[in-house]
Amino acid sequence: MSQPIIYLQREFREEFIEKIQTIATDYQIKTSLNEEELQEVEISVGWSKKYSEALLQSPQLKWVQSISAGVDYLPLNEFSDRGVLLSNGSGIHALSISEHIIGVLLSYYRGLIQAVKAQEQRDWVQDTIHYDQLAGKNLLVVGTGHIGQQLSKSIHSLGVNVYGINTTGHPAEGFIETYSIKNLAKIVPEMDIVVGILPGTHETYHIFNSDIFDKMKKSTVFINVGRGDTVHTKELITALEEKQFAFAALDVFEEEPLPKESPLWGLDNLLITPHISGMTVNFQNKFMKIFLANLKSYVENKELSVNQVELERGY
Repeated sequence: MSQPIIYLQREFREEFIEKIQTIATDYQIKTSLNEEELQEVEISVGWSKKYSEALLQSPQLKWVQSISAGVDYLPLNEFSDRGVLLSNGSGIHALSISEHIIGVLLSYYRGLIQAVKAQEQRDWVQDTIHYDQLAGKNLLVVGTGHIGQQLSKSIHSLGVNVYGINTTGHPAEGFIETYSIKNLAKIVPEMDIVVGILPGTHETYHIFNSDIFDKMKKSTVFINVGRGDTVHTKELITALEEKQFAFAALDVFEEEPLPKESPLWGLDNLLITPHISGMTVNFQNKFMKIFLANLKSYVENKELSVNQVELERGY
């Protein structure tokens, strides 16, 4: 019988390949696969569309380590049917995304976005520039996981009051108070800033919709760095066109790349960034900390110790 394979969807530094081999001495490590090797993959690090169908048919596949935190793009039902374990990269991007959110807020409240646009026109906008104070604002984090907790920690020193929304309303570190997601519409009117950091699931699909936008203050800032389909795009466009709330910043979209013909591009109260909030310095080091811990646990007892995804819940 041939050696089982650990398939790496992307290249990793040699130091990490050596660490993988030291832990998994009985495995081959591959970054590309032929037809025969596809049947021997037991562990897939990342998920390749190219090999997706063949890997799902492979009798040996036992564990997929997602490189990303979100896993809604993966065939979760098939994994569940096959008994395939799944773990994600949750936590890796927490600091990067928190800094992105804070950067957006400071850019908006201190008029920097407006100033950049004015600079292109050589326009001195001192008398008309928008400015406000971030300190003292009420911020609602919808999704109190790794990223939400890091955001709360990072923004606390700026004097922001941070509240949270999660599935049940259970307490989470760093939040003044947390609420159940079913109470989202009741809490939103009290908030100056609403930040979406939700995974893509049946329960979160289009959760940010006209009902929520209608309840926001005229001065509210809305940011989404979770999954694109948590926002009802058409209803968001209407809300922004009608100035139901002040400003939005989107880093994720229902369709990516965002089509050039999308009306979103033309909205002057919207900041569009091309899914960059999670770009992370020293990514390989952070990812390998998760994967190597899981690999050690898997080799020893076929269990995962970090970030195992509940397939039925999708996170």
